[in-house]
Amino acid sequence: MKVPFFSGIIGREVRGMHQAAYLLAFFALGSQFLALIRDRLLAASFGAGHTLDVYYAAFRIPDFLFATVASLLSLYAMLPVLSKIENAHPGQTISFLRGALLFFFVAMGIVAGVIFVLAPVIVPLVAPGISSDELVTLVRILLLQPILLGASNIVAALTQLRHRFVLYSISPLLYNLGIIFGIVVLYPHIGVTGLGWGVVIGALLHFGIQAPFFAAEKSDIGISFKQLRTSLWEVLKLSVPRTLALGAGQISLLALVAIASFFEPGSIAVFMFAYNLQAVPLTIIGVSYSVAAFPTLARLHASGQKEDFAKHIETALRHIVLWSILATVFVIVMRAQLVRVILGSGAFDWTATRLTAAALALFILSLVAQSAMLLIARVYYAAGNTVKPLLFGLTDVVISVVSAVVFLQIFQHSEFFRMFIESILRVGDVPGSIVLMLALGYALGSIVEFLISFRFFMKDFSLPLKGLGRLVFEIFSASVIGSGVSYLLLAFFAKLVDINTTTGILTQGGVAGLGGLAMAGYILTILGNTEFAEAMSAVKRRFSPARTMLEPSDIASS
Repeated sequence: MKVPFFSGIIGREVRGMHQAAYLLAFFALGSQFLALIRDRLLAASFGAGHTLDVYYAAFRIPDFLFATVASLLSLYAMLPVLSKIENAHPGQTISFLRGALLFFFVAMGIVAGVIFVLAPVIVPLVAPGISSDELVTLVRILLLQPILLGASNIVAALTQLRHRFVLYSISPLLYNLGIIFGIVVLYPHIGVTGLGWGVVIGALLHFGIQAPFFAAEKSDIGISFKQLRTSLWEVLKLSVPRTLALGAGQISLLALVAIASFFEPGSIAVFMFAYNLQAVPLTIIGVSYSVAAFPTLARLHASGQKEDFAKHIETALRHIVLWSILATVFVIVMRAQLVRVILGSGAFDWTATRLTAAALALFILSLVAQSAMLLIARVYYAAGNTVKPLLFGLTDVVISVVSAVVFLQIFQHSEFFRMFIESILRVGDVPGSIVLMLALGYALGSIVEFLISFRFFMKDFSLPLKGLGRLVFEIFSASVIGSGVSYLLLAFFAKLVDINTTTGILTQGGVAGLGGLAMAGYILTILGNTEFAEAMSAVKRRFSPARTMLEPSDIASS
């Protein structure tokens, strides 16, 4: 079958987007693999109990600080301004970034200092059910994390401007390595605070890997304070709505974690473990494609190439839908195997495994919506519209929190609803299943946000997407058939291997997963699915033996 790539310049850009997306996905997979090792170590060492509840609750304030203050100078707001400076006065780019970095350190230092002092007052509001001195200490240590990650984010604007996607992708790997170092090396010697210092070391590595590249850039032209102030103000005007949108997302987690703190010990850990697991396909699919598409989308919109702009959006969205639906169906079918292989060791018992698997199934229902929203938000940012993503994000917060509270009430007072949820997720005899209502509320908020935003998105950018229904039908059909094969293989191999061991579960799940994916790919090929053919061609081209020498594009992006 001939792959229907676009021709000419847009064709090269589409192929470039695919290759950049798969390159980012490759490193994202590596980063998420380390994240899974991190979570496995945490689960094995502490189980779903008080210690991990404290650990995950401690992140809520630093993460909120990063989303609200540190992201004011985010690379997505910086890139359009940097592009203008680069075009008008190339020598001022580095001078502007150095001034922005200094401004950031001063502002973040003041804010973090205030929170450090007021931590004993603020922390009880975050996790009222588990407030402790240990939690206050951990929060104070973790305040260094948003400062370092925010500085890395500013430096990353130059990294992306130069299309150095490999360097950009290595940072998360090092971040997770730092956290693992804290778990394995620091915790045995200094206790829970060692976990916090591991996070700080990871954030320092996240920033440090990009710092030499930033420092090596030459600046021939200085920038006046007035020019710096004007450019920073332009960045802030673009970033404030986006920052509020990110903050809205963190408010959802803040509220849900606060509610979970009143449940049985380990509820926060179960909720966050499931949340982290669903973030793996979200990062590999949604983040990779949206990040790869963003620079080209910004350039095409700035140059007024509306037709090419729309084609780029359509292509990215179709491929996000392709992989997201596949991942959703397969994760639901194989959720128990995934959780047992990744987390099921040491102190992480069978009860925690079943609850986490059930929560993962609910979270993953919103994978398509969350992945598509990452692209939709970046399309609006590329077009200079940062207000609508904020409004969409606020909708998500309201629906997530309100629906979670409503589901909790129904779960507690309706025996039919409770039995239905516990039966379909196979947790009828598991205590603490009420935490699943938080995951259900979060998923519903993401889905409603997508449905509302997609309607405006289609209208605002005049996107036809006539074949989207056909695409969803083909992918869903292939996913269901493929997951059916996986289910049969799971049952078959359960009789051949010892599923009470990690090796047995890994063998069972690995063979079933690969067999199901192979069948899904075969069905998509038979159906002549355009997106699957494009994806396979992009992969083959990227890793073709004929490309034994680095091409100029590879050098520029490494």
